[in-house]
Amino acid sequence: MIRRASIPCLCALLCACATHAPPPDRIALPPPPPRGEPVSTIGLTDADLRMQFGVPAFTRKDGETQLWRYDGATCRAFFFLYAEKAGLNVRHVETLPRGTDMAADPNCLDALRLHPASPLPVS
Repeated sequence: MIRRASIPCLCALLCACATHAPPPDRIALPPPPPRGEPVSTIGLTDADLRMQFGVPAFTRKDGETQLWRYDGATCRAFFFLYAEKAGLNVRHVETLPRGTDMAADPNCLDALRLHPASPLPVS
């Protein structure tokens, strides 16, 4: 008798433990970044990017597209480079924290740029 009662109880427990993923239309996605990037960054080649910002802290390659990340003390910049006829070119830039009215904060980009060393005083 106990054996007969335990089988339905176990089945009920298994059904109660089953979880279902929410349908794709109910998955909460983060809001997209604001449109627009600083004009000075769009179209930069990979060589231009290295000259202005140095070696990236992180890179990821997805097919012919690359992501380059630069880390600073107060922000990070993400450059999305796409293969074009002339080579890799920047098509999108984002920073964390984001700009107030665009995907990339120009102040963050300025802070991450390599500034040329000041010339030594001539004696």
